[in-house]
Amino acid sequence: MSERHTALRSMHDLGLAAWFGGSLMGAFGVNGAASRISDSTQRLPVASAGWARWTPVNAAAIGAHLAGAVGELAAESPRVFSQAGVGKVSALKTALTVGALAVTGYSRLLGMKLEKAGASPVGGTTEPNHQTPADVASCQRQMKLLQWTIPALTGALIVVTSYMGEQQKPGQVFRGVFGRAGGMLSAPATIGKLATMGAGKRRMAMAG
Repeated sequence: MSERHTALRSMHDLGLAAWFGGSLMGAFGVNGAASRISDSTQRLPVASAGWARWTPVNAAAIGAHLAGAVGELAAESPRVFSQAGVGKVSALKTALTVGALAVTGYSRLLGMKLEKAGASPVGGTTEPNHQTPADVASCQRQMKLLQWTIPALTGALIVVTSYMGEQQKPGQVFRGVFGRAGGMLSAPATIGKLATMGAGKRRMAMAG
């Protein structure tokens, strides 16, 4: 079981690292380098070729990350229900993952539109100039924002994953499980206290 868990964690971490690193390098490296080309009509084709070569690798990395994430969630499911705080962090991680997937998918659709634009004159991969067609310029403006959103979301995923690793330390597990158990044990007493207070108020009302 430990080897299987190690493999899942490796898939999760390596896939996420490639997803984050590839998006950051693409924004700085591919797009930045393409903007230095002197011929403005060749900037989009060069950048599009670079992103097209990276897309299959990125898809494989995302797939590995998702497979590892689902496997880890299944393996750690007892802690999700028994350790206080784990469920909330897991929900946050899921939301970030869905957001990163959505932005990545939409960015790829925009990238495909820019590929079809061919040798349109542009200022840069994500910067139009006065000669850029309106539809191409619109895609570029959206891409300029999204190219930084992907590393922001995947970077946040790395931070949340690190925090979840801290939650797995024995001391954190003990405090989380004890806190959850203590809350469950105190709940009946709290309910009983509220019921007693309610009954007392009713008796005072009847006596009045």
